[in-house]
Amino acid sequence: NAEYIPHFFLLHFIHLNDLDYNKAIYGYIYSLWETSGLSIRGFAAIHTFEERSMRDIIKAVKEDKDYQISLPTLYKICESLNISLSQFFIEVEKWQNSN
Repeated sequence: NAEYIPHFFLLHFIHLNDLDYNKAIYGYIYSLWETSGLSIRGFAAIHTFEERSMRDIIKAVKEDKDYQISLPTLYKICESLNISLSQFFIEVEKWQNSN
């Protein structure tokens, strides 16, 4: 189910409005968790990725530190949300622009 994302799309996303894409990605995931009302463990389980990764995301948001989420984790989240990776980036961009 790996989706090919053209390089021009990623470059557009990375440079769009000087978006700090790492922070935007984990900030968006953090907001999904926060609004879900689930525990860290529950959220990670539903989205089929490691609880440790979610804890790292939360720590990065709360301490304003950089965190680079792995591509396999992003794929797992996208699969659980039933969206493509390119749609995920669009949602991240929307979220970033609204905050």
